[in-house]
Amino acid sequence: MVRLTKIYTRTGDKGTTRLGDMSEAAKHDPRVEAYGTVDEANASIGLAAAALGDGPLKEALLRIQNELFDLGADLCVPDRGQKLEWQPLRVTPEQASRLETDIDTFNARLSPLESFILPGGTEAAARLHLARTIARRAERKAVELKDLGEPVSEAVIIYLNRLSDFLFVAARIANDEGRADVLWVPGKTR
Repeated sequence: MVRLTKIYTRTGDKGTTRLGDMSEAAKHDPRVEAYGTVDEANASIGLAAAALGDGPLKEALLRIQNELFDLGADLCVPDRGQKLEWQPLRVTPEQASRLETDIDTFNARLSPLESFILPGGTEAAARLHLARTIARRAERKAVELKDLGEPVSEAVIIYLNRLSDFLFVAARIANDEGRADVLWVPGKTR
């Protein structure tokens, strides 16, 4: 478990940080960028949840926030095949499957789209669209990390991919179940 008694440590004052396995990395290291972007997505989801009333959508978002901490923990302890003194936290395929179930459940309440939608509408929907774009960036950072030859679990990448899909559907739910979606009109201002 985590116990924080002091918030600042000064260990990062020279541009480095420690990963979860206590190895040192530059603050601009691709792994730090990846889990930092996950943290940013998590904060934006919290901002979106704060704009929602109580209900199933908010409950799902709060669960996802906790799962994103799991995902950040997974990313900050690279699986290099070495035996650690503790069992590192890893994202599971079941977590992504739960997102798929949530997507299907919420999407069943929506009419099919006949146009792309613009990221807006209600305040909560706009915040969810912002969270979606940050989740997509987190996914790109995780894929980039893997492409650099660094260990990244398949479950992490799948979860992030499903997360942005979930946030898209969630934004539509927050837009009065799609009735307040702002539709893209191709060439409207030509």
